[in-house]
Amino acid sequence: MPRSEAAIANFHSFLQDQGLKLTSERAALLREIFATHYHFEADELLFKMKQKSVKISRATVYRTLELLVKSGLVRRVHLGEDHYHYEHVSGDSHHDHLVCTTCGGVIEFLDAELEQRALEVCERRKFRPTFHNLQILGICDSCRRKGEEPEAPDRVKMITAMRLRK
Repeated sequence: MPRSEAAIANFHSFLQDQGLKLTSERAALLREIFATHYHFEADELLFKMKQKSVKISRATVYRTLELLVKSGLVRRVHLGEDHYHYEHVSGDSHHDHLVCTTCGGVIEFLDAELEQRALEVCERRKFRPTFHNLQILGICDSCRRKGEEPEAPDRVKMITAMRLRK
């Protein structure tokens, strides 16, 4: 069974538990999401659906994304912008992100030592983790080579100014 069809079966079960139905629009959205292998925005998903002549409203896209996040099939990711991106979840797909604040590029990575260290910190603090999301904001190699540097975020300017006053 293809991953998207397995995801639809799982989503259908989730919706039934919520007293909701799996509509053709929801199924089409899920197929599109599992055919997308990068971080996407809700409006981008709406645009792709309209390009494929799927009649669907913006509200349906946003409501369905919320349901997919609750079901665990989709992960909402904040990539340093003022809105969310989404990615489908398949198996043990945990990873962290390096986000370029110049071009918006995202580099996914998994570091076993970093994961272990995070668990050790939680254990030492008697904290039971359920999920973590690490994002490192900075400048990718390509932008750096071009000499492109974004203006520092306000909080960085504030910290720098405080240090200079001391």
